[in-house]
Amino acid sequence: MSEQALSIQQLPNLPSRKQAVVPEQSIAPYSSRWSLVVSVGCAGILIAALGAILWFSVTSPKLQRFEQPDRALELMAGRMLDAQDSLRRAPKWQQWLADWTMGTDDEAKEQTIRWYRELVETTDDPLSKLRLAILLGESAQETAALAEAKRWQSRGTSALLFGQLIEAAYGSQPLDRIHEAELQATLAEALPNGWFYDHLAARLARRAGDQDLLATVEGQRVLREDRVQQWIRPLIVFELMCLATGSIVLVGVVGRRMDILRLHVPGVPPPWPGGTAAAVILRGGVLGAITTAAILATSSFQHVSLRALAIPLANLPLLVLAYVQLLKPAGLTFRNGFGLGITRERLGRLACAILVVVAAGLWGEWVMGRAAEFLNLNNHWTEWFDQELVWGTPRVMAVSMLEYVIFAPIFEELAFRGLLFAMLRRRFTFLPAALISTSVFALAHGYSLIGFLSVFWSGFLWAWIYERTGSLIPGMIAHATNNLLVCLTVMALLR
Repeated sequence: MSEQALSIQQLPNLPSRKQAVVPEQSIAPYSSRWSLVVSVGCAGILIAALGAILWFSVTSPKLQRFEQPDRALELMAGRMLDAQDSLRRAPKWQQWLADWTMGTDDEAKEQTIRWYRELVETTDDPLSKLRLAILLGESAQETAALAEAKRWQSRGTSALLFGQLIEAAYGSQPLDRIHEAELQATLAEALPNGWFYDHLAARLARRAGDQDLLATVEGQRVLREDRVQQWIRPLIVFELMCLATGSIVLVGVVGRRMDILRLHVPGVPPPWPGGTAAAVILRGGVLGAITTAAILATSSFQHVSLRALAIPLANLPLLVLAYVQLLKPAGLTFRNGFGLGITRERLGRLACAILVVVAAGLWGEWVMGRAAEFLNLNNHWTEWFDQELVWGTPRVMAVSMLEYVIFAPIFEELAFRGLLFAMLRRRFTFLPAALISTSVFALAHGYSLIGFLSVFWSGFLWAWIYERTGSLIPGMIAHATNNLLVCLTVMALLR
């Protein structure tokens, strides 16, 4: 830290970030009356597009986004509950950490029951009803499980057989070995191996005193839980390391001048006219929306190899306009206009900035998780179940990772922090500029309240680190790290 403090004194005097530092150009592009009309029209188109995203997010039934919602929920619920069960044999530190960050096993089952009730009401799927009854029975709600089974009695042969399974497993009548063998055969045909099959099969075997079958079922369950832990534990350790080291750096930075993180000048506010920047953002945003619509309508872009080009092509009009109308007239390039070139002697400072913002993001996620539990708010499971990461071929998965971990961090940081936030900083101080730009960023993702708050917090931190460092690089790397952790968690748990 002492070497960083000495090197920061060698930087030229930094301009105040409270107000614009470069006067508006006397003759700016887009200054005619016709240009104003075009800008207003572009603003209307973008507002309509954002409204359409929000309308679809609010009104579109979330389960209709999947061709097989029952299969998706069975996989996600089963793996999530396997992970919870495996904690009973995990080290004490991991059990404590899971209770602290994810909640208890009972909370996970209650959440899964709510998801299955929604699925049953929407699809009327018999196997989903069976899984719901198993969840109720394994949550010490045997009476509710039996009541659920009674409602199936008039729904045909399969419902009758499923009802017999639930009554035998969670009812009060004794179960003999012969009847248990028949029920086990029915269960093996009805459900694939997994959390639901294992728990119901183990319950039947325990009721009938079938110790051999019980040992077999318990053994295969332990093997499956160990496979889940094999992938989850390294991610937990990595997050803990980021949280611990980043928190230490954050504490050290807070007690000193925040310009100790400065990586590049000029940073924000940028040395270009705010009015021109607004016109560039509006026109580039509309051209990007049109490009996106054209890509979605072009059959050749459905090929996985070409689909990877969708994000760069959609952002190309905005970046071209930004270079021609903003960067070039100011004598800048993308490299020095957005602080994309970091010298070797400032790599340590860059690492500190990244650790600070990643740790702050993890702390924010933890606080939001606890607040959501207290307020009984839940993030719908469909918002983080990515079908391409879970069921896609290796090529499809690779393209999705490229989009999430490389393209999205680069182009979203350029657009929302490098241009939108920077433009707002021409007129406002940091806080209102960050709140406005981050709200647009979060709304554009189309998530529910919990997802919105999560994206909002991340975007706010990336705007803050851009303000402090003058470079988009820390935000891009933190953005990529955040997306990478989410992708790896989804694949580790569900693939």
